[in-house]
Amino acid sequence: MTQQTILDIVATDRIIEMAWEDRTPFDAITLQFGLSEQQVIGLMRREMKPSSFRMWRKRVQGRKTKHGMVSLRFKCSRQRQISGNKISKKN
Repeated sequence: MTQQTILDIVATDRIIEMAWEDRTPFDAITLQFGLSEQQVIGLMRREMKPSSFRMWRKRVQGRKTKHGMVSLRFKCSRQRQISGNKISKKN
């Protein structure tokens, strides 16, 4: 198994995990992996059992949290942007 194949397996597993989560929008998958919603649906259809795929599609169709735009802001007002891999700490 090559390094690329291992990375593809890990990426596929992560995409499936993100698609399965109710609160992760398709836009987040697009930003991170470059896959459109239709490509994610195709991947899920290919990788899942038919009954699991139908259950997933029924659950995510029309769900606002799956089709909303990704918020690029931080969730916590105390969280600061990390730049250059340096974390500022209070003294």
